[in-house]
Amino acid sequence: MAAPPPLTAVHARIEAYYGDKVARYGATPRGVDWTCAPTQELRFIQLLELCDFCRPFSLNDVGCGYGALTGFIARFHPRAEIDYLGVDLSRAMISRARRRHRGMAGRRFVVGSDIPRIADYGVASGVMNVMLDHPRALWEEFVADTLRRLRASSRLGFAVNFMARKPDGAETPGLYRTDPAPWIAFCRQALGSTAELVDGYGMREFTLLVRPAA
Repeated sequence: MAAPPPLTAVHARIEAYYGDKVARYGATPRGVDWTCAPTQELRFIQLLELCDFCRPFSLNDVGCGYGALTGFIARFHPRAEIDYLGVDLSRAMISRARRRHRGMAGRRFVVGSDIPRIADYGVASGVMNVMLDHPRALWEEFVADTLRRLRASSRLGFAVNFMARKPDGAETPGLYRTDPAPWIAFCRQALGSTAELVDGYGMREFTLLVRPAA
């Protein structure tokens, strides 16, 4: 599914931004714009609440960066049988991911905005946050498009996280902050799904666990 022309330009900006980050900081949390590994992994814990680790499953990791999530799963769920596919706009990120996880079974990485298969689950960690200098309305088109792609490619559901608004409502330049309600409504009305809100885990953000409506 090709992106609309305005979003193609957004994708190009994102690719350039993260290509620069990984060139500066390497395959580290700072290379994907997180401050440290503990907060990066705390987010992974919330996202993976969606998944049933008692049985084999397939997983699409959208905006996978250098593959930190699959490394986390290998450490904390070593017996899990997972067919993992990482997808990222950045060629530099995918190159790092392939080198980092070379020879590991059940892990593949591809470049692009398309999610090339249907999996049991999809996740996207931090994909919605770095708005750069895009107009808010355009960025929300990007968010909606990403959620549609995740819904179309996830058989049992998908999980995403967002930065929450500050108590005083102040904006943070370059970052996208939002309330959960509009995106919960979008998941229900546009995607035919339920969205479980996960918050209160120590950071000014929230996670949505989105499942097809019964």
